[in-house]
Amino acid sequence: MFSPEERERYARHIMLKELGGPGQQRLKAATVALVGAGGLGAPAALYLAAAGVGRIRLIDDDDVSLSNLQRQIVYRSDEVGAPKLERAQAALTALNPNVAIETRRERLQETNARALLDGAGIVLDGTDDFATRFAVNRACLDLGVTLVSGAVGRWDGQVAIFKRGGPCYRCLVPEAPPDAETCAQVGIVGALTGIIGSMMALEAIKEIAETGESLAGRLLIFDGLNAEARTVKLPRDPACPACAHD
Repeated sequence: MFSPEERERYARHIMLKELGGPGQQRLKAATVALVGAGGLGAPAALYLAAAGVGRIRLIDDDDVSLSNLQRQIVYRSDEVGAPKLERAQAALTALNPNVAIETRRERLQETNARALLDGAGIVLDGTDDFATRFAVNRACLDLGVTLVSGAVGRWDGQVAIFKRGGPCYRCLVPEAPPDAETCAQVGIVGALTGIIGSMMALEAIKEIAETGESLAGRLLIFDGLNAEARTVKLPRDPACPACAHD
């Protein structure tokens, strides 16, 4: 049940026929793991907390740096040098004290991915290196957990959802590209991370509330420089190194 304060807080959700009280109850009962509290993780975490997701688990091992502030909107100038998880937890709790915020100050790797993600009903991956993405994908396959994946670079971004039985992340990216670049190397327009991070939160909300058309099995590609977006279908790769035998 919702308290009077919660009913007022989530009133704009509850009045939506596609979400309503039952969808809001599902959000309240959900546990979401968010890998990376950076450019994508910051806006995603803010919107998930605002939406009333019951428990959010933040996984990151970094500290706030001055160069983060151009796009990682959960942090402030006087927080430079502080652990990201400490400051993100404070900001999310201030935004919505009804949400339980868990923190895991660890770098997610193959050896600890399953333990870090165990118990989550859905995982959002906003990291920017392929080793971490592959480890998250493998753990989600093992746990049978839905994965919402986002990526950005320069002016372009993409969002996809991967569910067990459909294509997985490594059907899309079998191996790390030899010329893979990070935002630190090529740059990123800050507002783009807000768009893609918010899309990740929106897709997670739809999945949890069991409403709308799922992005599962599709890739949404957004070109911020030319204000264009398109969606392409993702086939399952029968030779996928991760899910071919699942």
